[in-house]
Amino acid sequence: MISLNLVTLLYLIASVCFIQALKGLSHPTTSRLGNAFGMAGMAIAVLTTAALIIGLARSGTATIGLGWVLLGLLVGGSVGTLMARRVEMTKMPELVAFMHSMIGLAAVAIAVAVVAEPHAFGIVPAGMLIPTGNRFELFIGTFVGAITFSGSVIAFGKLSGKYKFRLFQGAPVVFPGQHMLNLALALVMLGCGLWFMLTQDWTPFIIMTLVAFVLGVLIIIPIGGADMPVVVSMLNSYSGWAAAGIGFSLNNPMLIIAGSLVGSSGAILSYIMCKAMNRSFFNVILGGFGGQSGGGAAAGDGQQRSVKSGSADDAAFLMTNAESVTIVPGYGLAVARAQHALKELATKLTERGVTVKYAIHPVAGRMPGHMNVLLAEAEVPYDQVFEMDDINSEFAQTDVVLVLGANDVVNPAAKNDPTSPIAGMPILEAYKARTVIVNKRSMASGYAGLDNELFYMDRTMMVFGDAKKVIEDMVKAVE
Repeated sequence: MISLNLVTLLYLIASVCFIQALKGLSHPTTSRLGNAFGMAGMAIAVLTTAALIIGLARSGTATIGLGWVLLGLLVGGSVGTLMARRVEMTKMPELVAFMHSMIGLAAVAIAVAVVAEPHAFGIVPAGMLIPTGNRFELFIGTFVGAITFSGSVIAFGKLSGKYKFRLFQGAPVVFPGQHMLNLALALVMLGCGLWFMLTQDWTPFIIMTLVAFVLGVLIIIPIGGADMPVVVSMLNSYSGWAAAGIGFSLNNPMLIIAGSLVGSSGAILSYIMCKAMNRSFFNVILGGFGGQSGGGAAAGDGQQRSVKSGSADDAAFLMTNAESVTIVPGYGLAVARAQHALKELATKLTERGVTVKYAIHPVAGRMPGHMNVLLAEAEVPYDQVFEMDDINSEFAQTDVVLVLGANDVVNPAAKNDPTSPIAGMPILEAYKARTVIVNKRSMASGYAGLDNELFYMDRTMMVFGDAKKVIEDMVKAVE
């Protein structure tokens, strides 16, 4: 049987790997090493836990369905591998939301098992009540896990955008008294949690769990598609805290450390995302997104406005005769899977002596870092990729800005219209460039549902069409 001292040491090594993973993932140049640390840490944690379970089963210390444990590892590992190999880059946000939901559901399932048979987890001898402190930890882990599960399911539907079910559509779902209902349900959930903590009765535990599932749905449905990057990050944080809460109940240091790292890093990232969108972090937690109104011009409000359009050949001519070109990628680039064609275009321009840079908004795409991952997949050099704060000051001296499928993150209304719903939101200041080329399939609005003044500027040329086809035509024209 593996000794507890060795288990503790291995868990400590795994925890150090997780910390190094977070450190590595903080910068594109070290992200691969960070991923390697993360995978190594998780492998150590899983194998150590499996060895501990096998040791307990062989010694007779605990009655454990070892076959079920191994089956779970086999099924989970196989499904995860299959999904990772098949997922497309455009579907990565949905995959992340799905994974968050599974973590939340796992936390709830473990909590139910602990309440049902605490002696099987070595918490107390058979027939004895769970200590009050452990009940409190189970209460926290259960309701956070339940909210994470149902909230992530709604986020998955909104991110997918292909389901007709109203709650899965990108538009916010709001109704009178929504916040008061959320508050009432939260109070019921907390009351039942305290009742369970004092009595260990199944009735309040079941009510608390069901209310938490409902509350998770109600928190996410008023959040519009434009705010999904923050939601993904927030749910990531929730899943971490759920795991940490269950870790305290089981006295498992690995779950506590890993959950705390995920929870705290997700919360910090959520705050950064909110700042990048000029949103209130507390409004995110309370489900306050989506209900904003303002005086900004909405797309499709009946106004007929003309734009200057051109062809891929026209755009290629402008870029080949420029000294500097800055590319602003958006979700449209991901949908068209055009990152490799874009890399080829940038290479051709660089060979002609054009300075090419990429400008990334913190919330471009449908999840934090979506555009960075997309460009990394196409092996775009890291030294060409710049974050918003680092490149905004250069737009005024840039000859040509090529906007590919981005919308709200380059909308000048955030800077120039104090009545706009996105007023104050930090944007990539592409409108300051000498020439702007915008590639979109149509004049449809972005997630915020607003018209974009950038499209109607005198120095803006629209190139309509699928991003991959347009970029490939640009490559041919440059040649």
